[in-house]
Amino acid sequence: MANETFTLIDDGRICETGATVSGDRVYLTPAALQAALGWELKPQGFCKDDRCVLVHDRAAVCNDPGVDLAGFAAVLSRPLAIDLEERVACLGTSAADRSTQLASLDAPDFTLPDLNGTMQALSDYRGKKVLLVAYASW
Repeated sequence: MANETFTLIDDGRICETGATVSGDRVYLTPAALQAALGWELKPQGFCKDDRCVLVHDRAAVCNDPGVDLAGFAAVLSRPLAIDLEERVACLGTSAADRSTQLASLDAPDFTLPDLNGTMQALSDYRGKKVLLVAYASW
């Protein structure tokens, strides 16, 4: 179980950090977790800014190699996709956050090129009617 470089993707941010891979589990030191994702491990649980999430079964999430990334994601109720071969993991948005976003009826901002290659952001058209046309080649 050696410390290796691991890529974490969270909320569109890509971060390289050190991690320990053991079997199908990825472990981060508490310092690496805080540096990469902004969550600090405290006695009461995981804290970020002004909110803390309690950890009821600390032994299931934190042990000798560090903080189990899958256990951390479960505590936050966030989906996690891990590709061990590529050494990359992506934390998804929690169902509660997605539900709040959907209830607001605000589309998330994104930027894509138009047919001329000019980058267009959805936020540039706030307050205007927009028709989005999408297709898939498969």
